[in-house]
Amino acid sequence: MAPPAQTNRSPSPSQPSGKGEVSDLKMQLRQLAGSRAPGTDDAKRELFKKVISCMTIGIDVSSVFSEMVMCSATSDIVLKKMCYLYVGNYAKNNPDLALLTINFLQRDCKDEDPMIRGLALRSLCSLRVTNLVEYLVGPLGAGLKDSNSYVRTVAAMGVLKLYHISESTCMDADFPATLKHLMLNDREAQVVANCLCALQEIWGLEATKSEEASTERETLLSKPLIYYLLNRFKEFSEWAQCAVLDLVSKYVPSDSNEIFDMMNLLEDRLQHANGAVVLATIKLFLQLTLSMADIHQQVYERIKAPLLTLVSSGGPEQSYAVLSHLHLLVMRAPYIFSADYKHFYCQYNEPFYVKKLKLEMLTAVANESNTYEIVTELCEYAANVDIPMARESIRAVGKIALQQYDVNAIVDRLLQFLEMEKDHVTAETLVLVKDLLRKYPQWSHDCIAVVGNISSKNVQEPKAKAALIWMLGEYAQDMQDAPYVLESLIENWEEEHSAEVRLHLLTAVVKCFFRRPPETQKALGAALAAGVNDFHQDVHDRALLYYRLLQYNVSIAERVVNPPKQAVSVFADTQSNEIKDRIFDEFNSLSVVYQKPSYMFTDKEHRGPFAFSEEIGNLSLGEESTDNAVPAQRIEANDKDLLLSTSDKEESKGSIHNSSAYSAPGYDGSLAAPSQTDLVSLDYKPTPNVPSATFAINDLLGLGLPAAASPPPPPPVLKLNTKAALEPNAFQQKWRQLPISTSQETSINPQGVAIMTSPQTLIHHMQGHSIHCIASGGQAPNFKFFFYAQKAEEPSTYLVECVVNASSCKVQLKIKADDQSTSQAFSELFQSALSKFGFS
Repeated sequence: MAPPAQTNRSPSPSQPSGKGEVSDLKMQLRQLAGSRAPGTDDAKRELFKKVISCMTIGIDVSSVFSEMVMCSATSDIVLKKMCYLYVGNYAKNNPDLALLTINFLQRDCKDEDPMIRGLALRSLCSLRVTNLVEYLVGPLGAGLKDSNSYVRTVAAMGVLKLYHISESTCMDADFPATLKHLMLNDREAQVVANCLCALQEIWGLEATKSEEASTERETLLSKPLIYYLLNRFKEFSEWAQCAVLDLVSKYVPSDSNEIFDMMNLLEDRLQHANGAVVLATIKLFLQLTLSMADIHQQVYERIKAPLLTLVSSGGPEQSYAVLSHLHLLVMRAPYIFSADYKHFYCQYNEPFYVKKLKLEMLTAVANESNTYEIVTELCEYAANVDIPMARESIRAVGKIALQQYDVNAIVDRLLQFLEMEKDHVTAETLVLVKDLLRKYPQWSHDCIAVVGNISSKNVQEPKAKAALIWMLGEYAQDMQDAPYVLESLIENWEEEHSAEVRLHLLTAVVKCFFRRPPETQKALGAALAAGVNDFHQDVHDRALLYYRLLQYNVSIAERVVNPPKQAVSVFADTQSNEIKDRIFDEFNSLSVVYQKPSYMFTDKEHRGPFAFSEEIGNLSLGEESTDNAVPAQRIEANDKDLLLSTSDKEESKGSIHNSSAYSAPGYDGSLAAPSQTDLVSLDYKPTPNVPSATFAINDLLGLGLPAAASPPPPPPVLKLNTKAALEPNAFQQKWRQLPISTSQETSINPQGVAIMTSPQTLIHHMQGHSIHCIASGGQAPNFKFFFYAQKAEEPSTYLVECVVNASSCKVQLKIKADDQSTSQAFSELFQSALSKFGFS
């Protein structure tokens, strides 16, 4: 087939010619730069759109910067906007290119069209190049005095931008005084609002530097200015109204008449269609009436209807934000909202996060008059196919029961949940039944009769299994099969991955032993043996505690483990009243949505122990207080790939491990055979001088005599310098120069892993063996360390890269040494020190 005939049609100026899109755009822009032919602006628009599109998707089009500037010489406002967008994007990171834009931006700042003047001034202030600050002063001064309100509005915010680029330039030009004059005298409300916001920020930052600025900041809260803003309030836009309301909420009225005047003036804002204005008004009303209890309660009644309207009128995101504020008010005054509980019923098409918040509010407003209706509604949710929703509804029923509202009916409802034979329903119900029994022991007979029919094999969730085990131990005398169920659970000790379940299992077995000794004796021996050899530190410690208590005196052990209990009257609240008040003070902010004060999610010290620094150069030292600690230094840029880094504020949360000597019973995974020793022998108190005093408890529980611990291996001949010191730069030079002498994988003791909640625990341990850490990092389960050590007699250095995987208890080692002949000896010494981690 013959190819199609070639045409002589010239390519459109808006289409690339195939030489590369960016280069073709550059050529076409240059052709149109000086053209005045009809249709040129339309062709420029198409090219500008392509440039902006490329810039948006990440293609570097900075090479067409000069052509874009040349093509901006037009009166077309659309072309101007696109050019300003392009210039603002590339000028920030290219100061040299930004200099090219100054002339045409300054020229546009004097254009006849006020829209172009405003856009040019906004773009000029958005360049954010320190070297070009001097070019901003003149256009800003002219913009603040411009006859058009849009230009003055842009200039007011431009002053704030200038202040953040160069504080001294802004203050020397006396722009704050000009803003103050505009705020008090300008006819346009938006200009007044922009001046107010700029002055609040400028004077707020300057107040710490000068008394004059501090005085000026106080004048913003003066009575004349507040009244001036309130009298013009309806002229402001919605955004400006929120800014004014926020300022007025900080004002302290002189008397109650002034409060009522302000509230009457702003009463109609509660009916506003914009949710931000409504919430800002509510915050002001609540703040004004805090000292007037009766009026404060009336404010709650007045704001209830607007808030409920906002919840139902907006989308799910707005509903959640408004519900968060409503939830805060419900927690402070639940009785006011108790009659409106039906507004908090969940709709089928609502997202889960909205439903969860509504369930919390239903829990809060429940009282004697509405509990039956609320619990009936929640029980419908429990059968929901949405498993998270079902779980939350069951928890809500339990919370209402713990508030002492209609307990009889609620307990019956919860026990009916256990008969639904749904795993997630059974799991949540077991947890709640446990809490109910702690508060209402009188219901134990009815609850245990139902719980006793549940097979432990059908309960897999750790919290639910822990609750079931707790009931088996607490009510062992009422549950016929309790010892045998516990015994079957102990047989599967190694398969139980949850430490919480193993802890509850230990305690339950000991409690059951005190109530039914003959049936539980075998299970207790196996549980203590397994617990003492458990890799989790808490389980190990608890088993050892019970073992030693029984070894010392059984009567005392029973009083410690199973004392007479009183019903729990009040469960601990998760938030203190101080935090709740702090959140209330930050009404109409993210603090209410997050349900925590702002300092908890803005201050660095509240971001957790593993908030690592973004800068690679900060070293986290192993021991800061010792004489041989190396000060943290900045690593060279090309060395940043070598060392990991942690924040200087990293908290060391390593557990303190047991340092006392003990004789632990052995455990091989099987149940030990019980002996026929009389139970009275358990009361025998051991005498320090009689070694056989500990035999009674061991024989009774079938543990056998503790095997003598094998002597530790003899230490290597190699001796290390206890006060070794090495600079970070020297470490990195040696690391690059020296070859790897030893590279191998070894294991770390599970008990050491259990206490290794942060890198600091291993660092302290290794330092006790004269092996020092120069840098560490990582986050559980993976940690990385760089260690160094030096020979005692000669300046020979050993360098170690140690990567610990806490989940697999494996350690990857790479060792480099000045003296290759002793590297194997040092490797053995390092592994010997590592093997003792968790026992020393």
